[in-house]
Amino acid sequence: MTERQVQLRLGIGALIAALFLTLYAIPAWVSSPSNVGNVILSPLFWPYALAGFTGLTGLGLVFSGMRMAPDGAPLDGPDEDAKAAWMRLAGMAVIMGVTMFLLPRLGMVLTSMLVFVASAFLVRTRHPVTALICAVVIPLVLYAFFAHVAGVAIPQGNYLRLP
Repeated sequence: MTERQVQLRLGIGALIAALFLTLYAIPAWVSSPSNVGNVILSPLFWPYALAGFTGLTGLGLVFSGMRMAPDGAPLDGPDEDAKAAWMRLAGMAVIMGVTMFLLPRLGMVLTSMLVFVASAFLVRTRHPVTALICAVVIPLVLYAFFAHVAGVAIPQGNYLRLP
């Protein structure tokens, strides 16, 4: 499978998911009171926002795939070393187990950062600096939004208390 085929298939899949969410799933399964004062806190806002982001991502993938040459080289083939693949699978299982152990001790934010970094290096990311930046920034931004804007209590650890 070429990179173009991957881009097009992922884009079409994302567009189908966004249409399903927007036209059927959210209206059918998400209920919202009519008297919500802040639109950001409405139970309908974030599902529609995520569906919209999914649709935009799908469009971007489709357009990006259409701009690529149709005769590209095949993308990463199967791993020749089956033992390495099993070791990565075992590594992910260990990461998940350690996550459950660390969550009550370090809290959700710090544990998420560590898991993000460990997962990125387990799959041998080509962008380690970007992975490190995202591992720190994304959990902090999500914490700031949910704790300070939405008023949702985020589990804190025993060693680090965020404001």
